[in-house]
Amino acid sequence: MKSIALSSLSLLPCALAQTLYLAGDSTMATGSGNIDGWGDYIASSLSIPVANHAIGGRSARSFTREGRFQEIADLLQAGDFVVIEFGHNDGGSLSTDNGRTDCPGTGDETCETVYDGVAETVLTFPKYLENAAALFLEKGAHVLISSQTPNNPWETGEFVYSPSRFVEYARLAAEVAGVEYVDHGAYTASILESLGLEAVTAFFPNDHTHTSPEGAQVVADAFLKSIVCGGVGLADVLSTTDFDGESLQL
Repeated sequence: MKSIALSSLSLLPCALAQTLYLAGDSTMATGSGNIDGWGDYIASSLSIPVANHAIGGRSARSFTREGRFQEIADLLQAGDFVVIEFGHNDGGSLSTDNGRTDCPGTGDETCETVYDGVAETVLTFPKYLENAAALFLEKGAHVLISSQTPNNPWETGEFVYSPSRFVEYARLAAEVAGVEYVDHGAYTASILESLGLEAVTAFFPNDHTHTSPEGAQVVADAFLKSIVCGGVGLADVLSTTDFDGESLQL
């Protein structure tokens, strides 16, 4: 009987083996204590498992240098999904290189630096995302580039959302790479605006970037709302489409 069962399983559609892989920074990563990223909070709304490879303190550059995109690629099977979301740690100046700052520009520009005693050619933010997308596409994965989440837009006491340059850079990277794009930042900001100062302030207990578990759930639902409204491929593996918020005209 066992051999018959295994034989039958081998004939099941590949879709049953699909996995969603997440690549990002601390705003997506598994947290601890009163801080958590949004990545672990989407699993209950999906019909496929989620493998959260996000890690705190990383940029598109450092994620690349440390081989973390390659680690995901090595696990991928055709039909899997990958979400890439960076931006919070990609700014700064190479004159005081912290190992995370990208080269200024939106294309093939490069910068030379020495980080941790090792010479390094630094690429632009869009190029790092484009290279990662190409790596995943080669494995037959469905790739989605997502804009970074906003810092607390109620921090001043009034609602202010000013997308960083990395939001537009992410959109550009998705366009050049030929993959799907969602503006997670805009959808998160829209939900946070509707919830108001008091509720949102409680979502950021330590600083203006990292959310509480309750805030992480809201940010996760905003991501899923952007998936539904954008009609991107990941919507096909959602177990529900009932998320708060409005569809944005972006």
